[in-house]
Amino acid sequence: MGSNMNLSRRTFIASAALAPVACGSLSYEHGIPVAQPNPLPVVRPPQVGQEWTYIKKNIFDGKILDVITERVSNIGSSIVIDRMTADGARLPSEIQTSWGMVATDTQWSHLLNFSPSLPLWPEQLSSTWAKQFNTKYSIAGYSDSRLNWQEYMSVHGWEKITVPAGQFTALRFQSLINYENQDPSKIDCIRKETTWFVPSIGRWVAREVSGSYQLQGGYGSVILEGSYQWQLSSYK
Repeated sequence: MGSNMNLSRRTFIASAALAPVACGSLSYEHGIPVAQPNPLPVVRPPQVGQEWTYIKKNIFDGKILDVITERVSNIGSSIVIDRMTADGARLPSEIQTSWGMVATDTQWSHLLNFSPSLPLWPEQLSSTWAKQFNTKYSIAGYSDSRLNWQEYMSVHGWEKITVPAGQFTALRFQSLINYENQDPSKIDCIRKETTWFVPSIGRWVAREVSGSYQLQGGYGSVILEGSYQWQLSSYK
C-alpha cells in the first residue's frame, strides 16, 4: 500500500461488510434520534483531575474484558491522560497536542504515534459535518517507520443514549480508516469506529470498533478482527 492511498469504492465496500459486526446485541446503532441542539453545545475544556471510567466488552459474546479509568494528569505543552485498569495496573497514557487532537493513541493493540495529530471528535458539532484526514503513524519503539493513515470522519446526527453512567444526548459520528499495516503481508486494512460524543463531559460515552484486512495472495478473502465496545460507567 503506497503513499497514494485512496478511500476507494473497494474500501467502502469492505467497510460495508463490517456493518453486521457493529450491529450485534450490544450495538447502539439504533439509538433514538433527537434534534440538533440550538445553540450547538461547547466542548468542556480540560482540567487536571477530570476522569472517565469505561467498561470494555467483546461485542461477539458480551464478555467484560476490563474496566479502564482515564484521568487528565497534566495540561501544558501537551495534555496527558493517564489510564489505569480496575486492578490498579498502569496503562500507556494518551497524549494530545491540544484538546481533542491526539498524538499518542492508546486504543489499538500497539501504541500509535501520529504526526500530524488527529481529531478525536468532529471539528464542528454539526449534523452535516464530514472531513477526510491524512497523516502518518508510527508504532511506539519503531519511530523510524512512518506508515500511511487515511481517515474519513462523518457525523450521523444527535442521539439519546443510555449507558451505565446515565442518559445523555450525544453526537454520533463514524470514522472509516484505511491504513498501511506494519506487516506488509496484510493489505486493505480497514477499521470502522462509531462514537457517541458528549460535549458537556469532554469525552465519549460509548464507542464501538471493528476491523478487517486481507492477506497478500489470499484470493480476496476478508479476515475480521476483534470487535469491541466501551461504555461510560462514571465521570467527574
